[in-house]
Amino acid sequence: MEVNLMDDWLEVPEAGNLARGSMKEVSVGGREILLVRSGETYYAADNRCSHLGGKLSEGDLDGTVVTCPLHGSRFDVADGTVVRWLKGTGLLATIGRMIKSP
Repeated sequence: MEVNLMDDWLEVPEAGNLARGSMKEVSVGGREILLVRSGETYYAADNRCSHLGGKLSEGDLDGTVVTCPLHGSRFDVADGTVVRWLKGTGLLATIGRMIKSP
């Protein structure tokens, strides 16, 4: 598999060892990349959550949707959409209301 980083395609040999329905962190061009395999399709995304910097590879995967292990937001790696913004109650919910959803 090749990953496009800023118009440069780079080979990712680890893709061949990735089981269906799984994800892992790989290093590509000096960057932490989240590699996901859903069925026969592979996806690559930044491994860090854009909100709190959590490692998405340490979260949960459901199909193409990955959950941030730090705050529960869910992202679809197929198209980059936010499926759910900040899960939680109390202080976490208050912070979530103060921060604009991407």
